[in-house]
Amino acid sequence: MTDRKMFCFQCEQTAGCSGCTGKAGVCGKTADTARVQDELTGALIGLAGALEQREECMTKRAHLLTVKSLFATLTNVNFDNDSLRELTEQVHRLTEEAGGGKDYDMNRLWNEEEDIRSIKSLILFGIRGVAAYAYHGEVLGYRDETVYRFFYKALNALGSEGSMEELLPVVLETGEVNLKCMELLDRANTETFGTPVPTEVSLTVEKGPFIVISGHDLYDLKLLLEQTEGKGIHIYTHGEMLPGHAYPQLKKYKHLKGHFGTAWQNQQKEFAGIPAPILFTTNCLMPPKDSYADRVFTTEVVAYPQMRHIGEDRDFTPVIEKALELGGYAREEKRTGINGGEKLLTGFGHGTVLSVADKVVEAVKNGDIKRFYLIGGCDGARSGRNYYTELVRNTPADSMVLTLACGKFRFNDLDLGTIGGLPRLMDMGQCNDAYSAIKVAVALSEAFGCSVNELPLTIILSWYEQKAVSILLTLLHLGITNIKLGPTLPAFVSPNVLKFLVDQFEIAPVSTVEEDLR
Repeated sequence: MTDRKMFCFQCEQTAGCSGCTGKAGVCGKTADTARVQDELTGALIGLAGALEQREECMTKRAHLLTVKSLFATLTNVNFDNDSLRELTEQVHRLTEEAGGGKDYDMNRLWNEEEDIRSIKSLILFGIRGVAAYAYHGEVLGYRDETVYRFFYKALNALGSEGSMEELLPVVLETGEVNLKCMELLDRANTETFGTPVPTEVSLTVEKGPFIVISGHDLYDLKLLLEQTEGKGIHIYTHGEMLPGHAYPQLKKYKHLKGHFGTAWQNQQKEFAGIPAPILFTTNCLMPPKDSYADRVFTTEVVAYPQMRHIGEDRDFTPVIEKALELGGYAREEKRTGINGGEKLLTGFGHGTVLSVADKVVEAVKNGDIKRFYLIGGCDGARSGRNYYTELVRNTPADSMVLTLACGKFRFNDLDLGTIGGLPRLMDMGQCNDAYSAIKVAVALSEAFGCSVNELPLTIILSWYEQKAVSILLTLLHLGITNIKLGPTLPAFVSPNVLKFLVDQFEIAPVSTVEEDLR
């Protein structure tokens, strides 16, 4: 493999289901960017080694830099070599202050024995996902020292000569820490923005100036709403920002009008010629096409060469000025979801679902609800993802579908009707809101006096990037079995590691809609 220009296999779309090795990855990052990201990761492993020797240097500054740097290496986040190198330089300065240390050469990891590489990849990609959630919590002033300290432990494990027996516990601990992190972020969001409530969201774009905001960071949405209030500009969410409509402290803004577009991977087509700016706050950025590149803005850890970046002051004046300059549509634009629906329903977090838990339990006891389907995870461009649309479309009328993350855009505009006055399809929120699904599942298991694995519950996940990896590890940490995973299995999972997951947790790939429903 010495002739390869890069090596990356961290996302579901990786070339040939084995790894991107050419001049650029399928996600659009160049071989140079992949190398710079590896250098940043190697520097972080060096920093963790230095901090292990001098724990007094595990300061807030070290925590924030570690989380930000890990987050920057997620798929579809940072394509800008200069900003990545700046992070690496900051890591090096901190390492020197902690007594010095040597960067880890990531080529050693990519060329490890297959099973060790697989286990270390699970740890690395898992902590990248955890770091995203830790970052969102940190923005709102919520942090957990044990979460930060685990990052250093995991990074040191990556640089170690550990055996599979030594590394496997770190894999499951990654899931345990992610659960703690998601719980913290759930508290941060609800205490800051209120408990989400069921909310209908329009896909129609009204005439006049508007801004599209994409990503996950609700704090950015709040600041944008504050800075645009009274300026005659409408705000539309995109992708994982959709659940923002359900939070009382966000939905109170009358100019938060609706949702723009469908799944994140359709952005290059849906943003073509859009008469409005687009603000990317976290991951899901694709290389912008010329037809709209002049109106793309990034903030926080997101960056792309030549794109206008909003700094830490979060002053969105340039975005606002661009919206007024472009003027929006001259008349109302009717848009639909992938299946033709004109509205979406969101806001069914654990606060809402558990408030009607008695109705759900009664519906199960009297036979109205015979099964729950948790169908969630990331969306992506690979063929075969229409499986999830057909699966939801064909779920029995006496079942409920719980969903979360961006995979729901394959089917969230479908009308599945109701059971006992409750919608059969409940959108629980963003990918980090997997915590809501876990909380609901645990509450139901307690109500019925059984384990989660004994519930009439089918879990079918779609995955794309590293946050999905961290969520999967959380489910494994909780001992949840019989999870269906697709549309393909991760390229970084070796046959022996896959056998371990199958033997211990009965993980299986998705098959056909008919077979999986049966």
